[in-house]
Amino acid sequence: MFAVEVALFRLLEHWGVTPDVVMGHSVGEMAAAYVAGVFSLEDACALIAARGRLMQSLPEGGAMLAVQASEEEIAGSLAGREAEVSVAAVNGPTAVVIAGDEAAVREIAGQWEQQGRKTRRLRVSHAFHSPRMDAMLGDFRKVVEGLSFAPPTIALVSNVTGEPAGADDVCSAEYWVRHVRQAVRFADGVRALEKLGVTSFLEVGPDGVLTAMTQDCLRADAGPAPVVAPALRKDRSEVQALTAALAELHVHGVEVGWERVFAGRGARTVELPTYAFQRQRYWLEDPAETSASSVPGGSAVVDSVDARFWDAVEREDLEALAETLDVDGSGSLGELLPALSSYRRQQRERTTVDGWRYRVAWKPVPEAAAGTLSGTWLLVVPAGLAGSEFTETISQGLEKSGARVVPVAVDAGADRDVLARALLAAVDGESEVRVLSLLALDEEPMAGQPVSAGFALTLWLVQTVAGLGVRARLWCGTRGAVSVGRSDRLASATQAQVWGLGGVAALEQPQRWGGLVDLPETLDERAVSRLVGVLAGVEGEDQVAVRGSGVFAKRLVRASAPQGAGVEGWRASGSVLVTGGTGALGGHVARWLARRGAEHLVLTSRRGLEAEGAAELKVELEGLGARVSVVACDVADREALAAVLDGIPGELPLTAVVHTAGVLDDGVVDALSVERAAGVLRPKAVAARNLHELTVEMGLSAFVLFSSAAGTLGGPGQGSYAAGNAYLDALALQRRADGLPATSVAWGAWAGSGMAVDGELEEQMRRGGMAPMDPDLAISALQRALDLDEAFLLVADVAWERLAGELGADRATALLSELMETQRPTASLTPSDPAANESAATELRTSLEALPSAKRQRQLRKLVRQHVAAVLAHTAPDAIGNDRSFTELGFDSLTAVQLRNRLGAITGLELPTTLAFDYPNLIALAEHLEAGMFPQGGGAERNGSEEDRIREALASIPLARFREAGLMETLLELAQISESGSESAPQEELSSAVDTMDVDDLVQRALGGADL
Repeated sequence: MFAVEVALFRLLEHWGVTPDVVMGHSVGEMAAAYVAGVFSLEDACALIAARGRLMQSLPEGGAMLAVQASEEEIAGSLAGREAEVSVAAVNGPTAVVIAGDEAAVREIAGQWEQQGRKTRRLRVSHAFHSPRMDAMLGDFRKVVEGLSFAPPTIALVSNVTGEPAGADDVCSAEYWVRHVRQAVRFADGVRALEKLGVTSFLEVGPDGVLTAMTQDCLRADAGPAPVVAPALRKDRSEVQALTAALAELHVHGVEVGWERVFAGRGARTVELPTYAFQRQRYWLEDPAETSASSVPGGSAVVDSVDARFWDAVEREDLEALAETLDVDGSGSLGELLPALSSYRRQQRERTTVDGWRYRVAWKPVPEAAAGTLSGTWLLVVPAGLAGSEFTETISQGLEKSGARVVPVAVDAGADRDVLARALLAAVDGESEVRVLSLLALDEEPMAGQPVSAGFALTLWLVQTVAGLGVRARLWCGTRGAVSVGRSDRLASATQAQVWGLGGVAALEQPQRWGGLVDLPETLDERAVSRLVGVLAGVEGEDQVAVRGSGVFAKRLVRASAPQGAGVEGWRASGSVLVTGGTGALGGHVARWLARRGAEHLVLTSRRGLEAEGAAELKVELEGLGARVSVVACDVADREALAAVLDGIPGELPLTAVVHTAGVLDDGVVDALSVERAAGVLRPKAVAARNLHELTVEMGLSAFVLFSSAAGTLGGPGQGSYAAGNAYLDALALQRRADGLPATSVAWGAWAGSGMAVDGELEEQMRRGGMAPMDPDLAISALQRALDLDEAFLLVADVAWERLAGELGADRATALLSELMETQRPTASLTPSDPAANESAATELRTSLEALPSAKRQRQLRKLVRQHVAAVLAHTAPDAIGNDRSFTELGFDSLTAVQLRNRLGAITGLELPTTLAFDYPNLIALAEHLEAGMFPQGGGAERNGSEEDRIREALASIPLARFREAGLMETLLELAQISESGSESAPQEELSSAVDTMDVDDLVQRALGGADL
């Protein structure tokens, strides 16, 4: 490997491609150090040889295992076993490798596999970077001490620290001894490169493994880099792979000496076409062209006189304004002009902000005829409620309506396996079941985790229902988790977390999701009858609250914004606490507070003044006249928070709290663990609860919670994040009911960096209709919410038709129906309607059944291609190649869920949420779909697979390629299709014509007349 890497580096260097920074992975760092000038070639080879020799002399055995987990998550599995196993590499945000004794590694692998995480045993001779290396360190140290070192002449990032390496590090023998034993901190190293401003990454080695890992590291924090390319790939020729890498670097601005690359190869330059033979417009529409019509209450047609007037006002052009108004420009008008300009800008900004404001309303559902149920219903309840009057009332009501009820009591200490066994036993051979869960009602904390037992059990239930092997639909019930009006007190913010989780499950698993229903405190016969109507789908709603006065359906509506003339808006005073205060959002908030009168700002974050940019922010805020304290504090730690509050000076008492802290950890519900969810809920929900309880007696003027639109709208891949934000929204309503100030703002995307928009989520939001908001205008919306004393507000710049389609079309229509320009029927939840899905799947299966396997797969590829294009908003599905990687096309974890949902609905198959990654192109995915739809094989297999292969190859060639090669006329003649008729015909028509030809005749006659 050392030889290949060094040879490639020298070749690239000869071609003018020279790095600013180098980094390796494990033994690759030795190659990086050599090319950076740390070793001579002789010493580098001696180091490599000694390392290999001494490692191979160790006793065989041990194991290395790749685990889909973060370093923090895996730490618990390694605690107390440091002598047996350790972290060998941190390759990404959720990609670690552990190494050590065989038995220990195998045991840990089993633990993670039970949690649904992927593990992969590495094929190695020894357990590198583990305790099993300790025996060779002494001898290796002796070898290294005999080598000579020099400071690196090219910047070098260390595997040992994950930071830029100094001469004192890499020029010491001890560093290279630690390098053998300690974990490879590759993920930290990539982030260090990013901080250094690296925008082009080239993997110099025999394969592209590090390229994929690098993309994962970058995507987790700040989106994909402009270019990450491998010099070689195992599935391509070396010349092809290296040339492609150089081309990719070149088009991203890296200088390549092409004259040297092509020297002696007979290469020549060619003329480009004088016009574009094929073109497609990808430019986005100018938002300015449509902004007038997009603002609620605005007009698309602006009066020209008014336009000229306000144009003159904004430019403060006195002469033009005087001419427009036909007045003398001297005197008081000159003083009035700046005020008019300011007024105009403020009104325009207010109009924009008011167009972003939404609230939740609960719409009464008209009373309908009593619903009826059928089949088996599993009533899943906490063990503490089994046999209670509440549970029995529901059970009896379901049975009276025609259901066969099977109770399933779940102990709070049960794990996912216990729950799965209980459900399987309850299913007892049924082919179809319905499930009503009341697990959310268990609000007791789960042992060892900052989440309720009800939330953890509900998460496991959602995951387990998918593995029952039967058609199932899940409804989740809560009690007092929502408020349908001022007289209806929200009783449980804890249970509201299940509403956040459920909103995401509905989008990720539409075939299995029934809905969310909140039950009243008093459950009488009439309330149970209404519950049955909801479960039977009489109202066609999937987010409802049953109350004594009727059934209410959740809706998102525009929030009116009265002018409030003459009313003084909210102003800060005294001390104001801002959690996450050194982050991007916290910084915007702190500047606003300083300008609004806050005398003392207390900014908390995990790292305090050590956080990036914290010192500069402190100086900036002090320049605005505020006293500033930057404190390192985990707000989820109640004692630590109490100490911060106790430290606030008595002369500047705490008057307001703004909670912006939080973390993102995207992942689909099927892959979500309780520990991972807890990692998101802790800084969001637990911290908010601590702030509420510790300040409840302080007489605050404002208690502001930075929530997210995900808590209301859901969003694929955001189960835990949505749950945490739903808790914040509910907590605000709970405080208001208790007479305490509270405002929860569920934000859409903010422009620039910040918690509200980051990495994959930003790209998904842009594509899906949620545009990032200008931070200054977002802050203006926050001020407006406080001025109007609002308890909850969703603030987002959204194109609702597009967002509804992105979230799952009809599934989101009921919630968004008041905002949609084109109303869609809500009586049937179409994408998850079992009858409709079954009919479509049967029709597809029938159309494919009689075809030979090759044609079957071709049709399935066409089907998948259409859905891939729809999910990615590609207007030309035919441009998607059969072997083109879905990742290269732009799929992420969120769009992968959408593709899974589409294909699951049309094929009737239970497909994994990771479908697009497990079967990474059209060929692999079509084969998987065929195997699932026709497990017995079959089909009229045609003799001569070579003929099928050639036919398919010809059918896959774009028409323009035939035309450019001079073959089109011959092919059309053979197929008896006129030139004029084929120009606008879809490619499938040519495919059908090709299917009728004799291959030998086609190839010979077509190629015989071509000058190739």
